[in-house]
Amino acid sequence: MLPSKRESKEEKLPQQEVHYLKDIQIGSNKPEPFYQNYQPQVPIALDLGTSTWRVGLTNSPEPNNVFPGIISRHRDRRALKTLTIIGNDVYADASLKSTTKTPFDGPLITNWDYIEFMLDYSFEHLGVTSNNGKLNNPIIMTEPITCTYHQRKTMYELLFEAYQVPKISFGLDSLFSFYYNTNGHSTGLVIGTGNESTSIIPVIEGKALMTQAKRIDWGGDQSQSYLSKLLSLKYPYFPNKLNSTHTTNLFQDFCYVSEDYNRELKHILDMDVLEKKDIVVQAPVDIAVKVENKKTEEELAKQAEKRKEQGKRLQKQAQQKRLEKLVEKQEEWEYYVKLKEDNSHLSATEFEEILIKAGFEDADDFKKYLVSLERTLKRAAAAQQQGDGEDANADSETMTWPLVDIPDDQLNEEQIKEKRKQKLHKANVEARERNRELKRQEEEIKARYEKEQQEWRERDLDDWCTAKKVNLAELISKLKNRQKLLESMKDRKSAAAQQRMKNIAELANDETGSTSAASRKRRRNANATIDNDPNDTFGTNDDDWNAYREISNQSVEEELEIINKSILEVEEDLLKYDPNFYHEDTFAAANSFDWKSSVLHKFIHGPRPNITIAMQADGLSPDEIANHPDIIKKNHQIHLNVERIRVPEILFQPSIGGLDQAGISEIIGDLLRRRLDGNFQLAGQSYAMAQNVFITGGLALLPGFRNRIERDTRGFLPIGTPLNVRTAKDPLLDAWHGMSKWANSEDSKDAYVTRAEFEEYGPEYIKEHGLGNACIL
Repeated sequence: MLPSKRESKEEKLPQQEVHYLKDIQIGSNKPEPFYQNYQPQVPIALDLGTSTWRVGLTNSPEPNNVFPGIISRHRDRRALKTLTIIGNDVYADASLKSTTKTPFDGPLITNWDYIEFMLDYSFEHLGVTSNNGKLNNPIIMTEPITCTYHQRKTMYELLFEAYQVPKISFGLDSLFSFYYNTNGHSTGLVIGTGNESTSIIPVIEGKALMTQAKRIDWGGDQSQSYLSKLLSLKYPYFPNKLNSTHTTNLFQDFCYVSEDYNRELKHILDMDVLEKKDIVVQAPVDIAVKVENKKTEEELAKQAEKRKEQGKRLQKQAQQKRLEKLVEKQEEWEYYVKLKEDNSHLSATEFEEILIKAGFEDADDFKKYLVSLERTLKRAAAAQQQGDGEDANADSETMTWPLVDIPDDQLNEEQIKEKRKQKLHKANVEARERNRELKRQEEEIKARYEKEQQEWRERDLDDWCTAKKVNLAELISKLKNRQKLLESMKDRKSAAAQQRMKNIAELANDETGSTSAASRKRRRNANATIDNDPNDTFGTNDDDWNAYREISNQSVEEELEIINKSILEVEEDLLKYDPNFYHEDTFAAANSFDWKSSVLHKFIHGPRPNITIAMQADGLSPDEIANHPDIIKKNHQIHLNVERIRVPEILFQPSIGGLDQAGISEIIGDLLRRRLDGNFQLAGQSYAMAQNVFITGGLALLPGFRNRIERDTRGFLPIGTPLNVRTAKDPLLDAWHGMSKWANSEDSKDAYVTRAEFEEYGPEYIKEHGLGNACIL
């Protein structure tokens, strides 16, 4: 165990809480109830949200039915019928999820057939009955801010002509929610956060000032979609596919509005902050446990012995085959050498004809083949010299070669073959003896060096340590210089790369009159070639081969390996003998990966080290790491940190999400200071609205939303101006509660459009009642 400045056992970090990825549980949603106390003439309130529908009679304190605004069309092949499934019933069967659709495209309705199916579903669960074939209840319905003419026209036609309702009134969900949370005639600033958009509407004495209303094209649906894109970029190889339900739940459960986004973003990846802010989400994963039948020690020993014997047998067979092939190649080489010597008196043309008859293409082909044979024999001899040296002594003592010194003319063919084998054996034995002698000399030198080092340490340890550290510093400096040189080779504009290209150019210009000293020397020795080729002069001089080292990186890489090996040896000595040299002082530790200083690591893996690196350090194989249960679980985890504040921040800085619009706080400041009277005295409109800033809608449930609005608004209000920011009692249901309250008040008496008025004035006719859209043409 290497010494360390750190404690042997570091304090372990507490295990992070793991949250599980939530999806819709198939079959867990109860079917929508049927209302039993239906009454005609009682207004029906329909809050048609793009994500959720809320339907009920206004004589009830709560909506009778709340269900997601989705529909699925299923074809029953056995019954030959097409079934239409709506709302929570879609989640009753897993096969229906793939065909789930919505009638909305953004905030607008695009499939009116689906809307009609869903209205039928709503009225049926309300228990609507009729004796005249008409829907005898007034309808109060929400619509998006700045609803288009075509949308209102088609809805009018559907309700008046298909259902023949007596009268209809449209309004905005955020204004109905404000109406429910006030006395109905209050002044305030309404911030409505919906699934498709966010609106800021000033209200004066219960009437919305629609000419000054503002809309931001960002809501809950865009938020979950943006979060999905962020996670896809963060985890591009995540094994599970995240659907909209996953990301919606992640957004609702873990995102929050930062009170000071820029300051928090600057420190959110600090270890102490990340320890509190990082959320670990585990996706479902099945880890198959492999059950292996363990064998006894006796069986394992038998298998090992069997494998050992089989290996020896195969080695012996392979050795015999190699020896036979070498003998054949030796005979072939000797035959061709003798052929060349016997025909040395012939001209080149005559000798080439003999070679062609022997199966060669030309003289060059013969030369190449002969060189190849010679190279193969030399490699085989060198390989045998590096073989097992344990039997070398026995070989040199017991083996004799009686045929080696006998001339060939005194031997028959079999003895000549045996003589060649004995020559090879003798050469191998002599080579092994030379290697042993060299190793013995090296060991003596090493032992003498170790003795000198030991005596030096015993005499003066401090001096020995100082000298070793100086040597280590020199090696490290040399290593860094070589690394810089290697890096500069990659840059074609660097001096090293330019010199390399110059050397290549000089080599290329040798045949065209280069004036370099090496080129002139090669041209002078043009006739002294290895294979007597006057066109090939390279290699006649040993210095020519240095050109390859100049134009390649191989020499630098080899030198790096040698230096690195020397560094490790010096560090090993220091770790062993120097009491003040620790593992943290080594060159490798100084350049090792520190995950705590890596922003990317903390962003992806959170405030915990990557267990893959720890397993690699323990020596586990890549297959063991890949199949380890902890690694499989880790690969199915998502870390939410920056995304928790980044996604909600788009409401205040839409440019983050790619919108060229102003944020909520900027719009509020513009309305109170410029669009309205800008009077923050007691009787001013801006003063009254600052005292009643009202937030409603699904995004109002985000933690910190109200505090952020209050902080940003106080930033531009005059000192001393009272400010009251409040959230709806129930941001999701208060719109329906406001519709019910409004329907049962005198304010709704003259706010309906009757069927007769629709037929007389047309679908563009609007009755303004202060809680809906207005005609500003």
